[in-house]
Amino acid sequence: MSASSLSTGTPTAPTTAVVTGAAGGLGSAITRRLHAAGHRAVVTDIDIDGARALAAELSPDGETALGLSLDVSGRQGFVDALAEITGRWGTPEILVNNAAVTRAADAMSLDTEDFDDVLTTNVNSIFFGCQVFGAAMAEKGYGRIVNMASLAGQNGGTATGAHYAASKGAIITANKIFAKEFAASGVTVNALSPGPHDVDIVHRTVGEKLESVIAGIPVHRLGNPGFLADTVELLTRPDAYFVTGACWDLNGGLYVR
Repeated sequence: MSASSLSTGTPTAPTTAVVTGAAGGLGSAITRRLHAAGHRAVVTDIDIDGARALAAELSPDGETALGLSLDVSGRQGFVDALAEITGRWGTPEILVNNAAVTRAADAMSLDTEDFDDVLTTNVNSIFFGCQVFGAAMAEKGYGRIVNMASLAGQNGGTATGAHYAASKGAIITANKIFAKEFAASGVTVNALSPGPHDVDIVHRTVGEKLESVIAGIPVHRLGNPGFLADTVELLTRPDAYFVTGACWDLNGGLYVR
């Protein structure tokens, strides 16, 4: 089979979408959207109770949704998750690397432990997700991977910590690496780079500064999680084969290029 036919191939239904950090926030919105689009949803999170609750809500009989524990801080978690998913539904066609640790911190007082925890967890979650799941998709000849970057990785951060901004910058680079690696195998790898969206983690992180944060956004509104989820769904369609290695900005005008 040629690389051209692989890149434009349509997967055999039903298809399976895996979302990390899916129990709440943007992960939950993305999972709901992909499930509504007809994909079986694997709801993965370190919060297994939250993952199972969302899976049960989406599919009470368990036919089209599965809650799965996944610690994204190391490679083995992805290896184990892939094995369990493959045993149940075969190689998944879609992976959304959404899980991340988000913390506000002062750059000049960050200690080694906090820096390593955030940087390692966030970069590992993308790198090994792409490596492990991407290889399985490439062997199958089809796949769609979407990595969650951040405005912080482009502008050096605003309300978030330096360790978070550094990790998201690394994710944007890793996205390019794997897009090149898998392009000829029918697997696309793209990133979204959101600015502040209307989700709990943003409200918790900025706290009392929320009004000033919104005032500083050129469109004077927080982002809509539903639209972000729609964008993920768009990039995971079979006919999105010509978009790979891209980073799509959803930031209300905070960063233009």
